Amino acid sequence: MEPRVTVITLGVDDLEASLRFYRDGLGFATDGIVGQEFEYGAVVFIDLQPGLRLALWPRKSIANDTGLPLSVPSATEMTLGHNVASKTAVDAVMGQAAAAGAAIVKAAHDTFWGGYSGYFQDPDGHLWEVVWNPAFLPQ
Repeated sequence: MEPRVTVITLGVDDLEASLRFYRDGLGFATDGIVGQEFEYGAVVFIDLQPGLRLALWPRKSIANDTGLPLSVPSATEMTLGHNVASKTAVDAVMGQAAAAGAAIVKAAHDTFWGGYSGYFQDPDGHLWEVVWNPAFLPQ
């Protein structure tokens, strides 16, 4: 297996609410909900960068597709990192997320390792870190 990820799928409880948060609140471009003609098929795809997509798919659909039981979500299972080019950009993204309805988990702050970051949760509790890391600037 090549070390490559092409789709990150987030399980959501309310696909319409998640679509509004990511499209209308954060400004992510998407064609909206597709696959509604199929039972368990409704999904939202968002192009993040060349070769990488974010998918929003109902948790019950993931459970159905995998055969695993629907379980209680946990925000500490993983984080999604959004690296930006400056401290000011961290503050701007955190403000945009808050205005879109995100829960601010940890306000932007100077980190022990020399960066600047903050955390927010989307409507389904998925944890995003917005971070300026002087050693890992976005391309």
